[in-house]
Amino acid sequence: MTEPTTRGSFSATVRSPGWRAEVDRWVDARLDEAGLRRTGPTEQRRIRPWSTQVVAPTADGPAWFKANAPGLAHEPALHALLGSIAPDRVDAPLAVDPERGWMLTRDRGSTLADDHDASLAEWFEIVREAADLQRRCVPHVDALLGTGLPNCSPATVPARFDLLLDRYAALPTSHPSHLSAQERRAFEAVRPQVVEAAATLAAGALPVTIDHGDLHPGNVLMVDGDLRLFDFGDAQWAAAPETLGAMWGWLDQVTSHPWRRVFAAYAEVWSDLVTQSEFDDLVRAAMVTLPVNRSLTWWEAVSGATAEELAEWGEAPLSQLRHVLRPWS
Repeated sequence: MTEPTTRGSFSATVRSPGWRAEVDRWVDARLDEAGLRRTGPTEQRRIRPWSTQVVAPTADGPAWFKANAPGLAHEPALHALLGSIAPDRVDAPLAVDPERGWMLTRDRGSTLADDHDASLAEWFEIVREAADLQRRCVPHVDALLGTGLPNCSPATVPARFDLLLDRYAALPTSHPSHLSAQERRAFEAVRPQVVEAAATLAAGALPVTIDHGDLHPGNVLMVDGDLRLFDFGDAQWAAAPETLGAMWGWLDQVTSHPWRRVFAAYAEVWSDLVTQSEFDDLVRAAMVTLPVNRSLTWWEAVSGATAEELAEWGEAPLSQLRHVLRPWS
């Protein structure tokens, strides 16, 4: 397992005129290959420490360019592969550059969240689509990991937990994710639970597969009346029920829908493998391993952050890991 490393500022790079000019040349070439032509200047819509989006207008509607920071640069190749594995679940991108972490996609309209508050029935559809995609991905483990998708399977979690404790404890005290000696002792006291949860998942009947990492209505597109999943920058190869974590947060904090019913809809897709009781046990275990894996994602996301960006997002790696200290139910 590779230890996270501090890198140069991603946001400074993507703001530079030279970088933008190279993006425009790449976008124009890829549009030409797709039979499209840019009709106006590109617009950089958003810059974050982990990614940036640039919109290119065309006669057939806007095309979206996305570049990822090095730690999340697996997304374009992963997205393209998922589009080939499950084209009815994931729209294939127009073009990708896996080496640079670049991707170009067609505009597919509003997300479900932007269009309206997702109904309970739509939540059921989201989790069933996610579970179906997970089942289809299981046989493609080598190809998926070959894209650079982080391997966060249960067997890797205890070592990752130790690695992150060492990493955060070694940060300067001025860093928002610095781990104090006192808090480290609290984490070390729950390490047996992390080990036990990882072992439970490794021995369980649900597979290790793709975890979207941030699945909610804001990352679901409405395409010709059907739903399509997108934004796989946070994806990992992990225990299947870890994908419920982001959904639980959205359901608990953003909507009034009963999360237990949504989880039950997800469980139905796996009913040939586990009973409801077994499923509940695996979900409880997954909510212990998930914070460890999410912490790694956030560390990669802010590794190239500026001082100003660290002030805004720098505590996220440690904040995610702290969920291990708070039992979930």
